[in-house]
Amino acid sequence: MDSKDEKELIAFYNVENLFRPDLPRIHKLDPTASGLQNWDERKYRNKLSKIAQVFQLISESEHSLPMLIGISEVQGKKPLEELVKLDPFNSSYGIVHYESMDERGVDVALLYDKSKIEIIYSEPISYLFAVENKESEYYDTTRDVLFCKVKYLNVLMNVFVLHLPSKREKDINKPKREYILKDLNEKISKLISGTEEAVIICGDFNENPDEEMINNFIYDKDFNKILVNPSAELFKNEKFSTFHYKNGLLFDQMILSADFFNSNYPLLFKDAKVFNHDKLSNWDKKLAGRPFRTFAGSRYLGGYSDHFPVLTVLVKNQ
Repeated sequence: MDSKDEKELIAFYNVENLFRPDLPRIHKLDPTASGLQNWDERKYRNKLSKIAQVFQLISESEHSLPMLIGISEVQGKKPLEELVKLDPFNSSYGIVHYESMDERGVDVALLYDKSKIEIIYSEPISYLFAVENKESEYYDTTRDVLFCKVKYLNVLMNVFVLHLPSKREKDINKPKREYILKDLNEKISKLISGTEEAVIICGDFNENPDEEMINNFIYDKDFNKILVNPSAELFKNEKFSTFHYKNGLLFDQMILSADFFNSNYPLLFKDAKVFNHDKLSNWDKKLAGRPFRTFAGSRYLGGYSDHFPVLTVLVKNQ
């Protein structure tokens, strides 16, 4: 079943601040567009090379490249255009990307194998949150959710790529995550009840699979289970994609509609994985098993990302 011809992969990867190089500062204390320290051309090129190397390792380990790759924490389309020119992509992958109104300028995107996937339709789903203070009312922005309707083997699939608001400042963003997930649940419920098209939701949820809002997300308003989250089993088995201090986390998840578990569907779920390859892991023995990240605070380390990629393995239903 490991034959390249018998399976397909879907990946999601939070690539940790894939920003274009900063322009030279006029004054030493001027803020940079990236918010990073000394983010220059050399570090940017190293970052692109590292991300490409991750997918080379996936190809070597899985004997296949993912046909769909959800990406988060990328600044604009340009880094993606440069990434897909590199080996192992070699310009064979297309890009779906929209600029969001996120305050840090980071977006989500979808890369796809042009020989296998046709993009039928795509759009960003934007969320604005009203914030009131004593002097004025303004809107808080966040990263868009990317929606794509794709065709594979003459079958239509609906793909959502997301990066939900982060857990910071005593989790001030929790209501935003709840709102976005509730809205997406309604959209997905309509898709599942109104079409025979499969649904894939991949992204950084900033929630673990066992948390209440993720558990609620897989049910419709009538408490019918409409989605399956294979990441729940991974988390039970302590497979983590990122860490916060001593805590292992599995914020990076891929949630699927029941189609992939139906014996009549062209693609059947086989496995979910955290791709925690040794080469992507920290070299420090004290941090063994954790991602080798690009930055630790403001200190440049030159690694890949502070997240491991996650994979879903699908088997072709012959």
